[in-house]
Amino acid sequence: MKLVPLGDRVVLKQLVAEETTKSGIVLPGQNKEKPQQAEVIAVGPGTEEVKMEVKVGDQVIFSKYAGTEVKFENEEFIVIKQADIVAIVAD
Repeated sequence: MKLVPLGDRVVLKQLVAEETTKSGIVLPGQNKEKPQQAEVIAVGPGTEEVKMEVKVGDQVIFSKYAGTEVKFENEEFIVIKQADIVAIVAD
């Protein structure tokens, strides 16, 4: 089984938060926020009005309170509309 998004929706797998900052400061568990960076797992077909601009495997930044968190086959995903993706992380 797999998740197949409909319309202009995208399935994301949120990246793991860093335990330490770049300067070496250890972050306590309760003060960590979930990162707003994720990997695209699946992309819907789009709609007549919305052309899909992301593809599977892209690293993206998304709006803080966007989407619906889903637990599927013991993994957590976020299903959002493409409009809630604010940037693609490029190398």
